[in-house]
Amino acid sequence: MQNPSAHESTGLQSQPPPEEQNYGATEALERQSPFVSVSRNSPAKRGYLTVGVLCYANLINFMDWFLVPGILLDIQQYFKLRDGEAGLLQTAFILCYMVAAPFFGYLGDRYNRKIILGAGILFWSVVTLGTSFISESYHWIFFLSRGLVGIGTASYSTVAPTIIADQFDEGKRTTMLSVFYICIPVGSGLGYVLASSMAKVTGDWHWAFRVTPCLGGIALVLLIKLVPHKIQRRTEAHRALSIYGTIRVAAEKPGVQRSAKTTWWQDVISLGKNCSFVWSSLGLTAMAFVTGALGMWVPMFLYRAQVVQGTLSPCIEKSCNSSNSLIFGGITIGTGILGVVAGAEAARRLRKINNRADPLICATSMFVSALCLFIALVMAQRSITSTFIFIAFGELFLSANWAVVTDILLYVVTPRRQSTAIALQILVSHLLGDAGSPYLVGTISNVIQANNNHSVQWSFRSLQYSFIICVFVGVIGGGFFLLTSFYVEDDRKEAEKL
Repeated sequence: MQNPSAHESTGLQSQPPPEEQNYGATEALERQSPFVSVSRNSPAKRGYLTVGVLCYANLINFMDWFLVPGILLDIQQYFKLRDGEAGLLQTAFILCYMVAAPFFGYLGDRYNRKIILGAGILFWSVVTLGTSFISESYHWIFFLSRGLVGIGTASYSTVAPTIIADQFDEGKRTTMLSVFYICIPVGSGLGYVLASSMAKVTGDWHWAFRVTPCLGGIALVLLIKLVPHKIQRRTEAHRALSIYGTIRVAAEKPGVQRSAKTTWWQDVISLGKNCSFVWSSLGLTAMAFVTGALGMWVPMFLYRAQVVQGTLSPCIEKSCNSSNSLIFGGITIGTGILGVVAGAEAARRLRKINNRADPLICATSMFVSALCLFIALVMAQRSITSTFIFIAFGELFLSANWAVVTDILLYVVTPRRQSTAIALQILVSHLLGDAGSPYLVGTISNVIQANNNHSVQWSFRSLQYSFIICVFVGVIGGGFFLLTSFYVEDDRKEAEKL
Protein backbone atom coordinates (compact mmCIF):
# COMPACT_ATOMS: atom_id res chain seq x y z
CA MET A 1 0.00 0.00 0.00
CA GLN A 2 1.28 3.47 -0.84
CA ASN A 3 2.83 5.53 1.94
CA PRO A 4 0.44 8.36 2.92
CA SER A 5 3.34 10.76 2.83
CA ALA A 6 4.42 9.83 -0.65
CA HIS A 7 3.29 13.12 -2.14
CA GLU A 8 5.65 15.05 0.11
CA SER A 9 9.28 14.12 0.62
CA THR A 10 9.78 13.08 4.22
CA GLY A 11 13.36 11.96 4.45
CA LEU A 12 12.36 9.73 7.38
CA GLN A 13 12.55 5.99 7.59
CA SER A 14 9.51 4.22 8.98
CA GLN A 15 9.69 3.90 12.75
CA PRO A 16 8.10 1.32 15.00
CA PRO A 17 5.06 2.58 16.88
CA PRO A 18 6.14 4.59 19.91
CA GLU A 19 5.18 4.06 23.49
CA GLU A 20 4.65 6.93 25.92
CA GLN A 21 6.52 7.62 29.08
CA ASN A 22 5.10 9.61 31.96
CA TYR A 23 3.15 12.72 31.11
CA GLY A 24 4.95 15.93 31.88
CA ALA A 25 8.39 14.46 31.13
CA THR A 26 11.14 16.98 30.52
CA GLU A 27 12.76 17.87 27.26
CA ALA A 28 15.99 16.35 28.51
CA LEU A 29 14.35 12.95 28.62
CA GLU A 30 13.06 13.41 25.13
CA ARG A 31 16.54 14.11 23.85
CA GLN A 32 17.58 10.67 25.09
CA SER A 33 15.18 9.02 22.67
CA PRO A 34 16.76 7.69 19.50
CA PHE A 35 13.61 8.57 17.59
CA VAL A 36 13.21 12.17 18.67
CA SER A 37 16.28 13.81 17.22
CA VAL A 38 15.65 14.24 13.53
CA SER A 39 17.68 16.44 11.27
CA ARG A 40 15.86 19.28 9.59
CA ASN A 41 16.43 20.13 5.96
CA SER A 42 14.91 23.61 6.17
CA PRO A 43 16.92 26.38 7.84
CA ALA A 44 15.52 28.00 10.97
CA LYS A 45 14.83 31.24 9.15
CA ARG A 46 12.60 29.50 6.62
CA GLY A 47 10.70 27.87 9.50
CA TYR A 48 9.97 31.23 11.14
CA LEU A 49 8.92 32.73 7.82
CA THR A 50 6.55 29.81 7.30
CA VAL A 51 4.99 30.34 10.72
CA GLY A 52 4.66 34.06 10.04
CA VAL A 53 2.82 33.42 6.78
CA LEU A 54 0.54 30.78 8.29
CA CYS A 55 -0.29 32.98 11.29
CA TYR A 56 -1.12 35.89 8.99
CA ALA A 57 -3.40 33.67 6.90
CA ASN A 58 -5.00 32.37 10.10
CA LEU A 59 -5.87 35.93 11.05
CA ILE A 60 -7.59 36.39 7.70
CA ASN A 61 -9.30 33.03 8.15
CA PHE A 62 -10.99 34.05 11.40
CA MET A 63 -11.61 37.61 10.27
CA ASP A 64 -13.78 36.13 7.50
CA TRP A 65 -15.45 33.92 10.09
CA PHE A 66 -16.67 36.90 12.15
CA LEU A 67 -17.47 39.49 9.52
CA VAL A 68 -21.19 38.66 9.65
CA PRO A 69 -21.63 39.08 13.43
CA GLY A 70 -19.83 42.43 13.20
CA ILE A 71 -22.46 43.88 10.85
CA LEU A 72 -25.39 41.59 11.65
CA LEU A 73 -27.81 44.49 12.14
CA ASP A 74 -27.07 45.84 8.65
CA ILE A 75 -27.37 42.40 7.07
CA GLN A 76 -30.57 41.66 8.94
CA GLN A 77 -32.18 44.87 7.70
CA TYR A 78 -30.87 44.51 4.15
CA PHE A 79 -32.22 40.98 3.66
CA LYS A 80 -35.20 41.50 6.03
CA LEU A 81 -34.20 38.53 8.21
CA ARG A 82 -35.76 37.58 11.51
CA ASP A 83 -33.55 36.61 14.46
CA GLY A 84 -33.82 32.89 13.75
CA GLU A 85 -32.87 33.32 10.12
CA ALA A 86 -29.97 35.60 11.03
CA GLY A 87 -28.65 33.02 13.48
CA LEU A 88 -28.79 30.42 10.72
CA LEU A 89 -26.05 32.33 8.84
CA GLN A 90 -23.42 31.31 11.38
CA THR A 91 -24.94 27.85 11.74
CA ALA A 92 -24.60 27.24 7.99
CA PHE A 93 -20.98 28.38 8.10
CA ILE A 94 -20.00 26.14 11.02
CA LEU A 95 -21.91 23.09 9.80
CA CYS A 96 -20.10 23.20 6.44
CA TYR A 97 -16.81 23.79 8.23
CA MET A 98 -17.45 20.83 10.53
CA VAL A 99 -18.40 18.45 7.73
CA ALA A 100 -15.50 19.47 5.46
CA ALA A 101 -12.76 19.39 8.11
CA PRO A 102 -12.30 15.57 8.25
CA PHE A 103 -12.15 15.42 4.45
CA PHE A 104 -9.36 17.99 4.28
CA GLY A 105 -7.61 16.30 7.19
CA TYR A 106 -7.59 13.11 5.13
CA LEU A 107 -6.18 14.97 2.11
CA GLY A 108 -3.59 16.74 4.26
CA ASP A 109 -2.23 13.39 5.46
CA ARG A 110 -1.75 12.15 1.91
CA TYR A 111 -1.18 15.01 -0.51
CA ASN A 112 0.87 18.19 -0.78
CA ARG A 113 -0.29 20.48 2.00
CA LYS A 114 0.92 23.71 0.43
CA ILE A 115 -1.35 23.14 -2.56
CA ILE A 116 -4.30 22.41 -0.27
CA LEU A 117 -3.67 25.60 1.72
CA GLY A 118 -3.33 27.71 -1.41
CA ALA A 119 -6.51 26.30 -2.93
CA GLY A 120 -8.38 26.91 0.32
CA ILE A 121 -7.26 30.55 0.63
CA LEU A 122 -8.11 31.24 -3.02
CA PHE A 123 -11.52 29.56 -2.74
CA TRP A 124 -12.73 31.34 0.41
CA SER A 125 -11.37 34.70 -0.81
CA VAL A 126 -13.20 34.47 -4.12
CA VAL A 127 -16.45 33.39 -2.46
CA THR A 128 -16.20 36.17 0.14
CA LEU A 129 -15.67 38.75 -2.59
CA GLY A 130 -18.67 37.41 -4.49
CA THR A 131 -20.75 37.73 -1.33
CA SER A 132 -20.42 41.51 -1.47
CA PHE A 133 -22.36 41.69 -4.74
CA ILE A 134 -25.47 39.73 -3.71
CA SER A 135 -28.68 41.75 -3.95
CA GLU A 136 -31.40 41.75 -1.28
CA SER A 137 -33.72 39.55 -3.36
CA TYR A 138 -31.22 36.65 -3.33
CA HIS A 139 -30.69 36.14 0.38
CA TRP A 140 -30.52 32.36 -0.11
CA ILE A 141 -27.33 32.84 -2.13
CA PHE A 142 -25.88 34.75 0.81
CA PHE A 143 -26.59 31.74 3.07
CA LEU A 144 -25.00 29.44 0.49
CA SER A 145 -21.91 31.61 0.21
CA ARG A 146 -21.35 31.50 3.97
CA GLY A 147 -21.44 27.73 3.83
CA LEU A 148 -18.91 27.70 1.00
CA VAL A 149 -16.61 30.02 2.97
CA GLY A 150 -16.84 27.53 5.83
CA ILE A 151 -15.61 24.78 3.50
CA GLY A 152 -12.67 26.95 2.39
CA THR A 153 -11.62 27.81 5.93
CA ALA A 154 -11.83 24.13 6.93
CA SER A 155 -9.14 23.32 4.36
CA TYR A 156 -6.84 25.77 6.11
CA SER A 157 -7.59 25.12 9.78
CA THR A 158 -7.02 21.37 9.51
CA VAL A 159 -3.74 21.46 7.57
CA ALA A 160 -1.80 24.56 8.68
CA PRO A 161 -1.07 23.39 12.28
CA THR A 162 0.53 20.20 10.99
CA ILE A 163 2.97 22.19 8.87
CA ILE A 164 4.00 24.27 11.88
CA ALA A 165 4.41 21.13 13.98
CA ASP A 166 6.70 19.65 11.32
CA GLN A 167 8.93 22.73 11.18
CA PHE A 168 10.15 22.78 14.78
CA ASP A 169 11.44 20.59 17.57
CA GLU A 170 9.82 20.16 20.97
CA GLY A 171 9.92 23.47 22.90
CA LYS A 172 9.90 25.78 19.87
CA ARG A 173 7.10 23.79 18.32
CA THR A 174 4.90 24.38 21.35
CA THR A 175 5.63 28.10 21.25
CA MET A 176 4.91 28.40 17.54
CA LEU A 177 1.64 26.49 17.84
CA SER A 178 0.64 28.74 20.75
CA VAL A 179 1.23 31.81 18.58
CA PHE A 180 -0.81 30.23 15.78
CA TYR A 181 -3.76 29.53 18.05
CA ILE A 182 -3.63 32.93 19.72
CA CYS A 183 -4.32 34.29 16.24
CA ILE A 184 -7.81 32.78 16.57
CA PRO A 185 -9.20 35.26 19.12
CA VAL A 186 -7.18 38.08 17.57
CA GLY A 187 -8.54 37.32 14.10
CA SER A 188 -12.06 36.93 15.47
CA GLY A 189 -11.88 40.32 17.15
CA LEU A 190 -10.40 41.93 14.06
CA GLY A 191 -13.34 40.55 12.08
CA TYR A 192 -15.73 42.59 14.22
CA VAL A 193 -13.47 45.64 14.02
CA LEU A 194 -13.01 45.46 10.24
CA ALA A 195 -16.68 44.87 9.48
CA SER A 196 -17.95 47.66 11.72
CA SER A 197 -15.23 50.09 10.62
CA MET A 198 -15.81 49.55 6.90
CA ALA A 199 -19.57 49.92 7.32
CA LYS A 200 -19.04 53.17 9.18
CA VAL A 201 -16.45 54.64 6.80
CA THR A 202 -18.13 53.68 3.53
CA GLY A 203 -21.75 53.75 4.64
CA ASP A 204 -22.20 50.35 2.98
CA TRP A 205 -21.70 47.04 4.80
CA HIS A 206 -20.84 45.25 1.54
CA TRP A 207 -17.33 46.72 1.66
CA ALA A 208 -16.50 44.58 4.68
CA PHE A 209 -16.53 41.58 2.34
CA ARG A 210 -14.22 43.25 -0.16
CA VAL A 211 -11.26 43.88 2.13
CA THR A 212 -10.48 40.38 3.39
CA PRO A 213 -10.25 38.92 -0.15
CA CYS A 214 -7.48 41.44 -0.86
CA LEU A 215 -5.72 40.40 2.35
CA GLY A 216 -6.28 36.78 1.33
CA GLY A 217 -4.62 37.48 -2.00
CA ILE A 218 -1.55 38.78 -0.17
CA ALA A 219 -1.55 35.65 2.00
CA LEU A 220 -1.67 33.48 -1.12
CA VAL A 221 1.33 35.27 -2.66
CA LEU A 222 3.29 34.95 0.60
CA LEU A 223 2.38 31.27 0.79
CA ILE A 224 3.65 30.64 -2.74
CA LYS A 225 6.87 32.61 -2.23
CA LEU A 226 7.89 31.76 1.33
CA VAL A 227 6.45 28.38 2.31
CA PRO A 228 8.44 25.36 1.06
CA HIS A 229 6.68 23.23 -1.53
CA LYS A 230 7.76 20.02 0.15
CA ILE A 231 7.80 19.91 3.93
CA GLN A 232 9.36 17.02 5.78
CA ARG A 233 6.74 15.15 7.77
CA ARG A 234 7.48 13.90 11.23
CA THR A 235 6.69 10.41 12.42
CA GLU A 236 4.36 9.62 15.26
CA ALA A 237 7.39 9.72 17.53
CA HIS A 238 7.40 13.50 17.15
CA ARG A 239 4.17 14.36 18.94
CA ALA A 240 3.74 17.89 20.14
CA LEU A 241 1.68 18.20 23.02
CA SER A 242 0.78 20.60 25.70
CA ILE A 243 -0.12 24.08 24.60
CA TYR A 244 1.96 25.41 27.49
CA GLY A 245 4.98 23.18 27.12
CA THR A 246 4.25 19.78 28.64
CA ILE A 247 6.34 17.25 26.77
CA ARG A 248 5.24 13.68 26.48
CA VAL A 249 8.10 11.44 25.45
CA ALA A 250 7.40 9.20 22.49
CA ALA A 251 10.16 6.62 22.67
CA GLU A 252 9.82 2.91 22.60
CA LYS A 253 11.32 1.23 25.63
CA PRO A 254 13.54 -1.77 25.00
CA GLY A 255 11.91 -5.03 25.92
CA VAL A 256 8.39 -3.64 25.93
CA GLN A 257 5.96 -5.34 23.60
CA ARG A 258 4.35 -2.99 21.12
CA SER A 259 0.59 -2.57 21.08
CA ALA A 260 -1.24 -4.25 18.24
CA LYS A 261 -2.84 -2.03 15.65
CA THR A 262 -6.51 -1.35 16.17
CA THR A 263 -9.32 -0.37 13.84
CA TRP A 264 -10.97 3.04 13.88
CA TRP A 265 -14.12 1.58 15.41
CA GLN A 266 -12.12 -0.09 18.19
CA ASP A 267 -10.50 3.27 18.94
CA VAL A 268 -13.90 4.95 19.12
CA ILE A 269 -15.21 2.30 21.52
CA SER A 270 -12.13 2.69 23.68
CA LEU A 271 -12.54 6.46 23.77
CA GLY A 272 -16.19 6.02 24.73
CA LYS A 273 -15.03 4.14 27.81
CA ASN A 274 -12.56 6.90 28.71
CA CYS A 275 -14.63 8.92 31.20
CA SER A 276 -12.20 11.85 31.31
CA PHE A 277 -12.31 12.20 27.55
CA VAL A 278 -16.11 11.93 27.39
CA TRP A 279 -16.87 14.42 30.18
CA SER A 280 -14.20 16.94 29.13
CA SER A 281 -15.48 16.76 25.53
CA LEU A 282 -19.00 17.54 26.76
CA GLY A 283 -17.56 20.42 28.80
CA LEU A 284 -15.84 21.71 25.67
CA THR A 285 -19.15 21.42 23.81
CA ALA A 286 -20.79 23.63 26.43
CA MET A 287 -17.99 26.16 25.99
CA ALA A 288 -18.48 26.14 22.23
CA PHE A 289 -22.23 26.58 22.66
CA VAL A 290 -21.81 29.68 24.81
CA THR A 291 -19.04 31.28 22.74
CA GLY A 292 -20.94 30.65 19.51
CA ALA A 293 -24.06 32.38 20.81
CA LEU A 294 -22.13 35.27 22.34
CA GLY A 295 -20.06 35.80 19.21
CA MET A 296 -23.15 36.06 17.04
CA TRP A 297 -25.59 37.99 19.18
CA VAL A 298 -23.79 40.22 21.72
CA PRO A 299 -23.41 43.30 19.43
CA MET A 300 -27.09 43.05 18.47
CA PHE A 301 -28.12 42.57 22.11
CA LEU A 302 -26.16 45.65 23.20
CA TYR A 303 -27.67 47.71 20.37
CA ARG A 304 -31.20 46.80 21.45
CA ALA A 305 -30.34 47.55 25.08
CA GLN A 306 -29.13 51.02 24.10
CA VAL A 307 -32.32 51.64 22.12
CA VAL A 308 -34.39 50.69 25.18
CA GLN A 309 -32.31 53.02 27.37
CA GLY A 310 -32.82 55.84 24.89
CA THR A 311 -29.11 56.37 24.34
CA LEU A 312 -29.37 55.24 20.72
CA SER A 313 -32.04 55.74 18.10
CA PRO A 314 -33.51 52.76 16.20
CA CYS A 315 -31.66 52.14 12.97
CA ILE A 316 -33.70 53.04 9.91
CA GLU A 317 -30.78 53.99 7.68
CA LYS A 318 -28.80 51.93 5.21
CA SER A 319 -25.79 51.78 7.54
CA CYS A 320 -26.44 51.27 11.25
CA ASN A 321 -24.38 52.26 14.29
CA SER A 322 -21.73 49.57 14.70
CA SER A 323 -19.75 50.91 17.66
CA ASN A 324 -20.80 47.89 19.77
CA SER A 325 -19.16 45.53 17.27
CA LEU A 326 -16.00 47.61 17.40
CA ILE A 327 -15.84 47.49 21.19
CA PHE A 328 -16.78 43.83 21.37
CA GLY A 329 -14.08 43.03 18.82
CA GLY A 330 -11.49 44.71 21.03
CA ILE A 331 -12.77 42.78 24.04
CA THR A 332 -12.54 39.51 22.10
CA ILE A 333 -8.92 40.18 21.16
CA GLY A 334 -7.82 41.17 24.65
CA THR A 335 -9.66 38.49 26.60
CA GLY A 336 -8.68 35.81 24.09
CA ILE A 337 -4.96 36.43 24.44
CA LEU A 338 -5.03 37.03 28.19
CA GLY A 339 -7.34 34.10 28.85
CA VAL A 340 -5.26 31.54 26.95
CA VAL A 341 -2.03 32.68 28.63
CA ALA A 342 -3.57 32.95 32.12
CA GLY A 343 -5.31 29.59 31.90
CA ALA A 344 -2.16 27.79 30.77
CA GLU A 345 -0.04 29.43 33.47
CA ALA A 346 -2.59 28.71 36.21
CA ALA A 347 -2.72 25.05 35.16
CA ARG A 348 1.07 24.82 35.12
CA ARG A 349 1.34 26.14 38.67
CA LEU A 350 -1.62 24.39 40.26
CA ARG A 351 -0.81 21.04 38.72
CA LYS A 352 2.24 20.89 40.98
CA ILE A 353 0.03 20.73 44.06
CA ASN A 354 -3.07 18.99 42.70
CA ASN A 355 -3.14 16.30 40.02
CA ARG A 356 -6.76 17.16 39.25
CA ALA A 357 -6.05 20.86 38.78
CA ASP A 358 -6.84 20.99 35.05
CA PRO A 359 -10.52 19.93 35.16
CA LEU A 360 -11.05 21.89 38.38
CA ILE A 361 -9.73 25.05 36.71
CA CYS A 362 -12.08 24.45 33.77
CA ALA A 363 -15.05 23.88 36.06
CA THR A 364 -14.35 27.01 38.09
CA SER A 365 -13.92 29.09 34.95
CA MET A 366 -17.23 27.87 33.54
CA PHE A 367 -19.12 28.65 36.75
CA VAL A 368 -17.60 32.13 37.04
CA SER A 369 -18.20 32.83 33.35
CA ALA A 370 -21.87 31.82 33.68
CA LEU A 371 -22.25 34.13 36.68
CA CYS A 372 -20.66 37.04 34.81
CA LEU A 373 -22.94 36.46 31.83
CA PHE A 374 -26.02 36.42 34.05
CA ILE A 375 -25.03 39.69 35.70
CA ALA A 376 -24.40 41.23 32.27
CA LEU A 377 -27.90 40.24 31.15
CA VAL A 378 -29.46 41.75 34.27
CA MET A 379 -27.46 44.98 33.99
CA ALA A 380 -28.02 45.50 30.25
CA GLN A 381 -31.15 47.60 30.62
CA ARG A 382 -29.54 49.86 33.21
CA SER A 383 -25.87 50.27 32.33
CA ILE A 384 -24.14 49.40 29.05
CA THR A 385 -20.73 50.02 30.61
CA SER A 386 -21.36 47.45 33.35
CA THR A 387 -22.67 45.03 30.73
CA PHE A 388 -19.48 45.36 28.68
CA ILE A 389 -17.36 44.78 31.79
CA PHE A 390 -19.14 41.60 32.83
CA ILE A 391 -19.22 40.28 29.27
CA ALA A 392 -15.46 40.85 29.12
CA PHE A 393 -14.94 38.88 32.34
CA GLY A 394 -17.22 36.13 31.05
CA GLU A 395 -15.20 35.83 27.84
CA LEU A 396 -11.94 35.95 29.80
CA PHE A 397 -12.85 32.94 31.94
CA LEU A 398 -14.14 31.04 28.91
CA SER A 399 -10.88 31.68 27.05
CA ALA A 400 -8.86 30.42 30.00
CA ASN A 401 -10.12 26.90 29.31
CA TRP A 402 -9.14 26.39 25.67
CA ALA A 403 -5.51 25.45 26.28
CA VAL A 404 -6.29 23.41 29.39
CA VAL A 405 -8.94 21.26 27.70
CA THR A 406 -6.42 20.43 24.98
CA ASP A 407 -3.97 19.25 27.63
CA ILE A 408 -6.54 17.04 29.30
CA LEU A 409 -7.12 15.17 26.06
CA LEU A 410 -3.42 14.78 25.38
CA TYR A 411 -2.59 13.08 28.66
CA VAL A 412 -5.70 10.93 29.17
CA VAL A 413 -5.62 9.47 25.64
CA THR A 414 -2.79 7.29 24.39
CA PRO A 415 -0.87 8.83 21.42
CA ARG A 416 -2.05 6.24 18.89
CA ARG A 417 -5.64 7.35 19.51
CA GLN A 418 -5.09 11.09 19.89
CA SER A 419 -5.84 12.00 16.28
CA THR A 420 -9.14 10.13 16.43
CA ALA A 421 -9.91 11.69 19.82
CA ILE A 422 -9.26 15.21 18.54
CA ALA A 423 -11.41 14.62 15.46
CA LEU A 424 -14.29 13.29 17.56
CA GLN A 425 -14.00 16.14 20.03
CA ILE A 426 -14.09 18.73 17.24
CA LEU A 427 -17.09 17.02 15.65
CA VAL A 428 -19.12 16.82 18.87
CA SER A 429 -18.23 20.31 20.12
CA HIS A 430 -19.27 21.91 16.83
CA LEU A 431 -22.29 19.71 16.17
CA LEU A 432 -23.83 20.16 19.62
CA GLY A 433 -22.17 23.50 20.38
CA ASP A 434 -21.60 26.55 18.22
CA ALA A 435 -23.19 25.06 15.11
CA GLY A 436 -26.63 25.30 16.65
CA SER A 437 -26.46 27.88 19.44
CA PRO A 438 -26.73 31.04 17.25
CA TYR A 439 -29.77 29.62 15.48
CA LEU A 440 -31.34 28.36 18.73
CA VAL A 441 -30.98 31.73 20.47
CA GLY A 442 -32.42 33.50 17.43
CA THR A 443 -35.34 31.07 17.17
CA ILE A 444 -36.22 31.44 20.85
CA SER A 445 -36.12 35.21 20.36
CA ASN A 446 -38.54 34.87 17.43
CA VAL A 447 -40.98 32.83 19.53
CA ILE A 448 -40.90 35.34 22.38
CA GLN A 449 -41.48 38.27 20.04
CA ALA A 450 -44.33 36.45 18.31
CA ASN A 451 -46.13 35.97 21.62
CA ASN A 452 -45.81 39.61 22.69
CA ASN A 453 -46.30 43.08 21.30
CA HIS A 454 -43.94 44.10 18.52
CA SER A 455 -42.09 46.84 20.36
CA VAL A 456 -38.57 48.02 21.07
CA GLN A 457 -38.91 46.73 24.63
CA TRP A 458 -39.81 43.20 23.61
CA SER A 459 -37.23 43.18 20.84
CA PHE A 460 -34.64 43.64 23.59
CA ARG A 461 -36.24 41.28 26.10
CA SER A 462 -36.57 38.50 23.55
CA LEU A 463 -32.80 38.32 23.16
CA GLN A 464 -32.25 38.88 26.88
CA TYR A 465 -34.45 35.91 27.78
CA SER A 466 -32.95 33.82 24.98
CA PHE A 467 -29.45 34.34 26.39
CA ILE A 468 -30.52 32.72 29.67
CA ILE A 469 -30.04 29.35 27.99
CA CYS A 470 -26.32 30.17 27.69
CA VAL A 471 -26.12 30.68 31.45
CA PHE A 472 -27.64 27.26 32.07
CA VAL A 473 -25.40 25.59 29.51
CA GLY A 474 -22.37 27.25 31.12
CA VAL A 475 -23.30 25.83 34.52
CA ILE A 476 -23.89 22.39 33.02
CA GLY A 477 -20.48 22.62 31.33
CA GLY A 478 -18.88 23.34 34.68
CA GLY A 479 -20.56 20.22 36.01
CA PHE A 480 -19.10 18.17 33.16
CA PHE A 481 -15.60 19.34 34.09
CA LEU A 482 -16.23 18.51 37.74
CA LEU A 483 -17.13 14.99 36.68
CA THR A 484 -13.90 14.90 34.67
CA SER A 485 -11.91 15.59 37.85
CA PHE A 486 -13.17 12.34 39.41
CA TYR A 487 -11.65 10.23 36.63
CA VAL A 488 -8.69 12.19 35.31
CA GLU A 489 -6.00 10.62 37.51
CA ASP A 490 -6.98 7.03 36.74
CA ASP A 491 -7.38 7.71 33.02
CA ARG A 492 -4.00 9.42 32.87
CA LYS A 493 -2.30 6.47 34.52
CA GLU A 494 -4.09 4.11 32.15
CA ALA A 495 -2.93 6.10 29.12
CA GLU A 496 0.66 5.97 30.35
CA LYS A 497 0.57 2.18 30.42
CA LEU A 498 -0.49 1.84 26.77
